[in-house]
Amino acid sequence: MKLLIKNGTFVTMNGNETIRDGYMVVENDLIQYIGKNKPIVESEYDEIIDGKNRIYMPGLVNTHNHAAMSLLRGYADDLALQVWLEDNMWPMEAKFTNEDVKWGTHLSILEMIKGGTTSFVDMYDHMDEVAQAVEVSGMRACLTRGMIGFGGEEVQDAKLKEARAFANDWHEKADGRITAMMSPHAPYTCPPEFIEKIVQAAQELQLPIHTHMSETQHEVMENEKQYGLRPVAHLQKLGVFDQPCLVAHAVHLTDEEISILKEHSVHVSHNPGSNLKLASGIARLPELKKAGVLVSLGTDSAASNNNLDMFEEVRLAALIHKGNTYDPTAIPAIEALRLGTIDGAKSIWLNDVGMLKEGMKADFISLNSNQAHFLPKSDVISHIVYSAGASDVQDVWVNGKQLVKNKELLTMDEEKIKFEFNARFERLTN
Repeated sequence: MKLLIKNGTFVTMNGNETIRDGYMVVENDLIQYIGKNKPIVESEYDEIIDGKNRIYMPGLVNTHNHAAMSLLRGYADDLALQVWLEDNMWPMEAKFTNEDVKWGTHLSILEMIKGGTTSFVDMYDHMDEVAQAVEVSGMRACLTRGMIGFGGEEVQDAKLKEARAFANDWHEKADGRITAMMSPHAPYTCPPEFIEKIVQAAQELQLPIHTHMSETQHEVMENEKQYGLRPVAHLQKLGVFDQPCLVAHAVHLTDEEISILKEHSVHVSHNPGSNLKLASGIARLPELKKAGVLVSLGTDSAASNNNLDMFEEVRLAALIHKGNTYDPTAIPAIEALRLGTIDGAKSIWLNDVGMLKEGMKADFISLNSNQAHFLPKSDVISHIVYSAGASDVQDVWVNGKQLVKNKELLTMDEEKIKFEFNARFERLTN
C-alpha cells in the first residue's frame, strides 16, 4: 500500500520544522518521503489525499493510563488521592470482571484514537483483555500488569506469575504494536521484598519497569516514616532504577532526587490534569527538563482526569508551569508538544515513533484547520498547543493503517462499544 498526501501542512517534530503545502509518502508502515518537492508520478500511488486545510502531525503518546477505569469516570470526584483510592476506587475495582475491563478499555481506546492518541501505556489487571482490545483497534501500546502487594506472599507470587505470563504472551505481538513492562504499583502499596522480586523478573525478561512515585506529599512522608527513605532513594535502593524505568507523577522531588533520576536515566510521565484534580501538586517540570530528565505526558485514568484528551495535557503542561514559576518562557509551545509526541515515544522506548521523518513508523494524525480557532494562519505549533483539542482530529493512522477517516473509527464498532460499556456500568452500580 502506497499513500501520497499532498498540499498539507506538516508539523514534523523534527526540530521546529513545519512544512506548508508539502507532500508525504507512506509505503506500508513507514514514511518514505516528506518535503516540499512534488513526486513526479502520481499514478504509482494506491491512494492520494488532498491535504488542503489539514495539519498533519505525529500521533500523541499517552504514557500513563488505567484504561478500564473509564467505568469510574465521575463516580467519585473532588477528593484527596488516598480517600479517592481507598474508599471509592479500590472497592469498586474489586468488583471488576474480565468483561468489565474489556469494555472499559474499549471505550477508552475509542476516546483516545478519535482524539489523536496513537500510543498509550496501560497499567491494570485482566491485561489479556486490554491487549486483545489494542490488537483489534490498531493502536500501539506498552502494557503492564500492575501489581499491588497487599494480601501476603502467596497473593503476591500469583500476581507476579500472571505478570510474567502476560509479558511472555504479548511482548512485541500484534505486528510489534504491543510491548510490555513490569509494574509494582507504588512503593506505598508494595513491600520492599515484593518490589525486589519484580525487579528480578524484569531483569530476567529484559523489560522496563513502570511505577507510581512521589505523587503526593502524604505518600512521601509515609514512605519516610515506614522505611526511613523518601520514595526515590527507596526505589533506588531496591534496584528499580537499575532497569530502564518510567515513573508516573514524580510531583514531589528535591534537587538531589532529580539528579538521581537523571543519573539513572529514569523517565518521568508528567500527569498535569490528574495531579491538579486530585490536588496532588504541580511537578517540577522546568527543573526536570533543565536537568536533562526525559519527561513525557500522561492523562492518568478517566476516573481521575476525567478525560483522555492529550491535547489538554499538552496545553496544561505549557500553561501551569508559566503560572507556577511566573515565567512565560518556562515551557514554550514547541517543548510542550514534544512532551506529547517524540518525547513520549522515547519515554516508552519507541525509537521509530513520534516524528514525521523518512524511515519512521507511519503513526500520524490530521487536524481540520478550516475552523475559526485555527485562524489566522500564523504559528501552527502555537495553534495546536493553545487552541486545538481532541475534537479537531479528522484522521488517524498507526503503522501505516488508517484507523479514523473523517472522524469515523474504522477498526471498531463505536455504537456496540458504547452499548456494552453502559451495560457493564449498570451492572457495577446496581
